[in-house]
Amino acid sequence: MKPAATKYGEVEEQLGRQTARLQALRLRTLAEKVYQPNQYATNLSFEEAGRRIDALRAEIELADSY
Repeated sequence: MKPAATKYGEVEEQLGRQTARLQALRLRTLAEKVYQPNQYATNLSFEEAGRRIDALRAEIELADSY
């Protein structure tokens, strides 16, 4: 068993990977919901994925307002 990460950098790196995985999953789900699978890509930066998630959420809100 690997010992718990004691260095701040290791913890931050582990959290970054986890956040990226969760963010990618959220992006894929939203892209499928609005029938825009090309919005999902695995090589996006954290910031770009966040922008796409925000844009897809806005599109869903707009569609729900009709």
